[in-house]
Amino acid sequence: MATVIKADDQATFQREVLDATVPVVVDFWAAWCGPCRTVAPEVEALADKYGASIKVVKVDVDANQTVAGRYGIRGIPTIGLFEGGKLTKQAVGARPRHAIESELGLSRFAIAEKK
Repeated sequence: MATVIKADDQATFQREVLDATVPVVVDFWAAWCGPCRTVAPEVEALADKYGASIKVVKVDVDANQTVAGRYGIRGIPTIGLFEGGKLTKQAVGARPRHAIESELGLSRFAIAEKK
């Protein structure tokens, strides 16, 4: 099972997202948000599916308001793709895993299955 990292402060966000050497899927969420709780297992499944080819990070927008503001997060859940420290794509609202994969273009990071 892949690890989902929490980045609830600016220093952790810098280290885990902006300084990452692999693409990072960031789940901007809040504990009080029902749709965020619905999408959480979908995001965790992405971490399992893509393994070391991507990193998955959760940012609690209440705990890390500065980062949420910097990226203009107005609706949650917002799932963003960061590449080279830049937000390149995002999907707003709860959706199934395949929709998140499609909107963020994650299939290009898939690890080839061994036969």
